[in-house]
Amino acid sequence: MTLFSYQAIYSDLNTNQGFYITVSMTKQLKNIDRNSSLPAYLQLANILTELVSAGEYLPGSRLPSESKLCKRYGVSPMTVHRSIKALLDVGIVNTIKGSGTYVKAPGLKGVTFDLEEFHSIFRDKKHIKVNVLDAIIVKADKTTANRLAINEGDRTVLLKRVLVRDGDPIIYHKEKLIYDPYLPIMEAELEVTSLHGLFVGGGETRLKRGDLTIEAIALNEEEANKLNTVLHQPAFCLEHIFYDFDDRPLSWGRFICRGDRFKFKTSVGVPARVSPSA
Repeated sequence: MTLFSYQAIYSDLNTNQGFYITVSMTKQLKNIDRNSSLPAYLQLANILTELVSAGEYLPGSRLPSESKLCKRYGVSPMTVHRSIKALLDVGIVNTIKGSGTYVKAPGLKGVTFDLEEFHSIFRDKKHIKVNVLDAIIVKADKTTANRLAINEGDRTVLLKRVLVRDGDPIIYHKEKLIYDPYLPIMEAELEVTSLHGLFVGGGETRLKRGDLTIEAIALNEEEANKLNTVLHQPAFCLEHIFYDFDDRPLSWGRFICRGDRFKFKTSVGVPARVSPSA
């Protein structure tokens, strides 16, 4: 199977005439390993992924038909169907009814960024410490009332926390919760356990869902002091509103993250491999 070819121009010094030599690079196609613990459909999906990565199938080109893939790799139509679905799930291909399966071009439209930076912080119990700065009852101002769907002047609980990594403050969390005298704030709510559950999962929670917004900001005086850095330093602000199982707002707050301590990254195009979760 030819992966790619190129033409080199050579010149005959005696006749001063040019001529072309075509050079081709070839590679033996992989086959399905019947002894592998990896399901056949994932093996086939990874084979096709590697072919796309190698340029054998360029963006916009059509993959071989189901029958050809069955014959070439000795698999059933169901295996091919599951392989194509795995490629669809990771965005490598798309299908056109009655026409076939085509390789997708890399695009930014569907790009998403995860919160892996947060995940790693809350998994790192050895190096992360949460300092509780405030836990007081305050009256809701106009902004808080709008966010939490309550009346201006209603009581809320103001929490202020700083997450410190090896002595270095990296996140300032300021949050307001609807005050409920029948649900007192437990010590665990003030420590890392409650935040850990939000970003890592697990444990009991009254939260059903949340709305998250990320924006770039410049630190104000309060935020800069809490994070032990300079005024107006660039930062990320992760604003959140969390809802209970009746879709009522429970809390509203902001994670202020130092811009020199956090990165958000993602990838586009063909992944190295298709994972078993596909």
